Amino acid sequence: MSPRTEAAYVSWVRRFVQFHRRYPEAMGAKEVTDFLSHLAVEDRVTASTQNQALAALLFLYRAVLGKPLSGLDEAARARRSERLPVVLSRDEVRRLIGALSGQARLQATLLYGSGLRLLECLRMRVKDIDFDRRQLIVRSGKGDRDRRAPLSSRLAPSLRSHLAQVRALWDRDVAEGYGRVTLPSALERKYRGASREWGWQWVFPASRRYQDPRTREERRHHEHETVLQRHVKRVALQVGFTKRVSCHTLRHSFATHLLEDGADLRTVQELLGHRDVRTTMIYTHVLNVGPLGVSSPADRL
Repeated sequence: MSPRTEAAYVSWVRRFVQFHRRYPEAMGAKEVTDFLSHLAVEDRVTASTQNQALAALLFLYRAVLGKPLSGLDEAARARRSERLPVVLSRDEVRRLIGALSGQARLQATLLYGSGLRLLECLRMRVKDIDFDRRQLIVRSGKGDRDRRAPLSSRLAPSLRSHLAQVRALWDRDVAEGYGRVTLPSALERKYRGASREWGWQWVFPASRRYQDPRTREERRHHEHETVLQRHVKRVALQVGFTKRVSCHTLRHSFATHLLEDGADLRTVQELLGHRDVRTTMIYTHVLNVGPLGVSSPADRL
């Protein structure tokens, strides 16, 4: 699994053990049910958080202990909340991106112009950019699905200039005996030299190298997500937005503005990488013509 999933699962197993103060081998479905109910009733976690805890414990008993669980239906379930996404107007997007500078401005424009999630942007490889067809290939997006995303023609010159700087950084790493990146899944074993190829390099590499905890090799990872998150939050406050603006707000704005321009709902679903069109339909409630596409009767007074 991905390092993030591994860390999350370990954290939930630790909380489960600390809650009961017993070893997992001595517990079973009843203890898991009690823990999940505690999360929902006492801690009042969201449904997605409770589901993550359940997935971690199911994996623990099935894959680690070899004791698959059953009879978990009695656990109290957290209520699934329905929240409307925060969406910026086109002028607000222009003000937000205009207040950013350098690499942060390029990344924010990609989030808005291509509808990317933050990590999808940061995990992009050089080979995933197709300037001729004006598209990006999003690899292993949410749900481990690939998809295509549009690339703004106005952004292409800035992106080419940025890649030239990244190439110079990579050339220095190679000259110093480094220049390798982590490859997904088992590709590093299948393609031995691929991790040193230019096409596999990160589009947004970190400023410093790190030591891979598994191979003990010094490499360069992609930029950490908190860097852009801090930039966007700071600029949103400087601009004077009262809305709670985050990097994901730009993805919400991408979808809403496409629908306002008359794009088909299925097309927007495909561009966002949603498995179910009902997930995409939430943006029909935040269009720039009032809820559910109606105008206020006060407009006709």
